[in-house]
Amino acid sequence: MPARRSITRSSGHYFLTDRIRDEVEWRKTPQSGGLAPPPAQKPLPAGNPVIIRLPGRESVEISGCDLMEAIARRKSRRRFKVSPLNLDELAFLLWSTQGVRARLGEAAISRTVPSAGCRHPFETYLAVKLVEGLAPGIYRYLPLDHALLLEKSIEQFDDVLTAAVRGQRFAAEAAVTFIWAAIPARTEWRYAEASYKVIAIDAGHICQNLYLACEAIGAGTCAIGAYDQDLVDELIGVDGKEEFTVYLAPVGKVR
Repeated sequence: MPARRSITRSSGHYFLTDRIRDEVEWRKTPQSGGLAPPPAQKPLPAGNPVIIRLPGRESVEISGCDLMEAIARRKSRRRFKVSPLNLDELAFLLWSTQGVRARLGEAAISRTVPSAGCRHPFETYLAVKLVEGLAPGIYRYLPLDHALLLEKSIEQFDDVLTAAVRGQRFAAEAAVTFIWAAIPARTEWRYAEASYKVIAIDAGHICQNLYLACEAIGAGTCAIGAYDQDLVDELIGVDGKEEFTVYLAPVGKVR
């Protein structure tokens, strides 16, 4: 059990301001020191990892939903049909939230969502329950390859996921739950102590794209910010220190 930490109202308000930027010693950041940036994508595990190549976004047929309509319809949806997503639809949602458009260099990759300093600190994990062509389990998205890595299978899927999100049962009723874990070092490389607010803002950019992309394919989502930190980190296999869960979003068909 981690030591209990106290967050005061004033410290919370301070986090939401940009005053910390004036306190950063910019000449001492890793970038200013000439250090290489952390990799934009976690390396593959040793051995023979299971990799699933994903179809390109051109494979998804979207009819009758322009951007204005998607924005107008956007809402948090917690009731899902017992209906699978197909792999084309899942690939589209992943591309919409973390898709790579271009490599601009070792330190910068252009994606479908904005990120402070083009640092993109998030890894996307999926708790897959009902996706055609995928066995239930935990997967990690590999944006540079537009592929999935199978991390592990899950026994007692519904119970495990429900406990991880503090009893919010609708997560276990979704076809797939997106789980975003931050690797702060990617942003710290450039922004040092000024990283943490912009990392949180980056999470919002990602999830809003998911909301709109879901509307385009007849699916829905409801973002989750209340979860058991240790349980979710353990579920996706991260250490909780250098990489840890920040945000979740169950997705399922709604019409």
